[in-house]
Amino acid sequence: MAGKSKQPSTPGRQLAKAVRDSKAPAISRAAAVLRLLGKSEKPLGLQPIARELGLVPSTCLYVLRALVAEELVSFDADTKRYALEAGVLTLARGWLRRNEFTDLAQPVLDSISQRFDVTVLGAHIVGLDHIIVVAVSQSGANLQLSAQIGSRFPALISATGRCIAAFGDHTDADIEARFGTLRWDEPPTFADWQAQVAETRQRGFAVDAGNYISGVTVLAAPVWKTRGKLSHALVAIGIGSAVKGSGLPALQDALLSAAQTLSNRLCGEV
Repeated sequence: MAGKSKQPSTPGRQLAKAVRDSKAPAISRAAAVLRLLGKSEKPLGLQPIARELGLVPSTCLYVLRALVAEELVSFDADTKRYALEAGVLTLARGWLRRNEFTDLAQPVLDSISQRFDVTVLGAHIVGLDHIIVVAVSQSGANLQLSAQIGSRFPALISATGRCIAAFGDHTDADIEARFGTLRWDEPPTFADWQAQVAETRQRGFAVDAGNYISGVTVLAAPVWKTRGKLSHALVAIGIGSAVKGSGLPALQDALLSAAQTLSNRLCGEV
């Protein structure tokens, strides 16, 4: 992609497409409803949910009632609106409790964040579809990025995307197709981006110098849970000028070293 998509897809449209393409539509509908409610800043009524996801209202109502019965969604009888219920926390807590990466990564994120005054994320990679933030350490005064645990981003965006393209087992055709849907503040050409991917493969980490967010530098280093599959990434984010001032080479070295140490521990090599 040489620029932003001419017809950017909203989260709702993306979820609706996932439902249409699914081989298990009942599960996909329920997941789409949960994700839509999770992204919404306020409770939603039946009609807006059905319209956003491209569902027949009666089908949408059936899904919502099932989710309410499972205590994953709440229903306000006065406003006739739906919202996420606390039951989703039980699922999330169970996953986090079994996720070794989060426990190992948090002290590392805190150390790098405090040392270099940057925001540092631990991202879980889900193929070429997306990445999910599973650990966060916020910087001090430098930059407060609005990324929270559970935030989802397109897999190939920014420095993390260059790592996924460089070290993941994906075809050029699949990568190029998804690259064309990405939205950047200062978009690179696909040719330039491919050159950056090759550079990432050579030096072991990636840098996004203001492409994703203008004026913001993003660094990412890959983490493996098994040597055959890229599973996570460590991501450092800061204002470009501030990151350079605090020592970009030192930050690169610290991030890469931490990622390598985490990979060794997750693979059981230390």
